[in-house]
Amino acid sequence: MSRALLSIGSNLGDRYQHLQQAVRLLGESVVLVSGVYETPPWGDPGQPAYLNAVLLAVDPAAAPHDWLDRARACEAAAGRVRDPERRFGPRTLDVDVIAVWDADDQPVLADDPELTVPHPRAHLRAFVLRPWIDIQPYGQLPGRGWLTDLLNDPALADDLAGMTPRPDLPLESRS
Repeated sequence: MSRALLSIGSNLGDRYQHLQQAVRLLGESVVLVSGVYETPPWGDPGQPAYLNAVLLAVDPAAAPHDWLDRARACEAAAGRVRDPERRFGPRTLDVDVIAVWDADDQPVLADDPELTVPHPRAHLRAFVLRPWIDIQPYGQLPGRGWLTDLLNDPALADDLAGMTPRPDLPLESRS
């Protein structure tokens, strides 16, 4: 059984609808969905606020690159257009593969031009770590440690302070 933790975010158009659509498109593979958080933009401040969440998905037959293909399909369905001049620029939908575990519950390690897991900057992103704790309070980012320890890093304090839980915007898995 392959498991993947996916981060979803949107700051263009109907942000909430884009997140809901990603959950629907990932379908029965989604087993857990975090709460939604409104967050300031990361890495490129000149843009609207984001809505962010994380999903835990399972599929007995999925390889790591299959999760990436599904992530890209969700982005395409939301009309995502990549601007090479603004790596962290605004987007209708961003779906990142944060971590993947194999059938033996071992973290998958991959570092190639298409997919790097665990995500190399996940430990720096409160908008990934904080929602992840919603669904796995004792979770660990492979190679980096416990989520709670990572969130206690002073470098994330400002990002955490800028996050607003949005319980009025629930996302639900179909499981």
